[in-house]
Amino acid sequence: MKLVRYGDMGSEKPGLIDGSGVLRDLSGHIDDVTGAVLDAASLDRLRAIDPASLPEVGGNPRYGACVGNIGKFMCIGLNYTDHAEETGNPIPAHPVLFMKANSAISGPNDDIVMPRGSETTDWEVELGVVIGKAAKYVSAEDALDHVAGYCVCNDVSERTFQNKLSGNWTKGKSCDTFGPTGPWLVTKDEVPDVQELGMWLDVNGKRMQTGNTKTMIFTVAEIVSHLSQLFTLHPGDVISTGTPPGVGMGMKPPHYLKAGDVVTLEIEGLGLQTQKVVADA
Repeated sequence: MKLVRYGDMGSEKPGLIDGSGVLRDLSGHIDDVTGAVLDAASLDRLRAIDPASLPEVGGNPRYGACVGNIGKFMCIGLNYTDHAEETGNPIPAHPVLFMKANSAISGPNDDIVMPRGSETTDWEVELGVVIGKAAKYVSAEDALDHVAGYCVCNDVSERTFQNKLSGNWTKGKSCDTFGPTGPWLVTKDEVPDVQELGMWLDVNGKRMQTGNTKTMIFTVAEIVSHLSQLFTLHPGDVISTGTPPGVGMGMKPPHYLKAGDVVTLEIEGLGLQTQKVVADA
């Protein structure tokens, strides 16, 4: 299934995308797409619904983040060998973890708002992992049993805040609108091999990033297992799993976003995002 949340920000409704690509309303069956409906039994109940029986949603509604009320928004840094090299960092021995504030979460096609005075706002196409079953001390072999599905994330980053303000990377990762998520949550049964997904990102139609999840340093299963040794992963938590090479910071000379730019990104089978960059007032 492809589960979505559509409508105005803060009042999104649950929906799904049927086999013909038509948006259908799920409001008669669930209140929202949150961790409360991402366990296997709940997903099976939704899967049993005939999509043709659901009301078709007309027009061109806004898509919100594909998961509502996200508990923890976790990000893995330097998880592609070439990306670590382009940023001048060593290959990590363990997954590098930082957090993105939930107030950064936005819809897949909402504007990216650069913070006041920003001159180093950057892009990062990433695979998002959505937890469906609580995970504590799970093995890598069992880790995917705790995953509900996958989505596209853009780990937008303000590099000066990230690297030159004293403290944690979170400063440069948590600005408002820096967490576009979606357009849809694709349940894991529709993803035959999560470690074989192509991805790309363009700025103003120019290809900046091309990658594949097969080149991750730490697989999705390894990441979920590792994090579960540190704290409980809860249904509705999201993990953004790192980006391939081609970020603006790694270019020579570096290249960053400016107001008016358009960012387009896609992961195979998981949907497309498009964001316009605007300056904060």
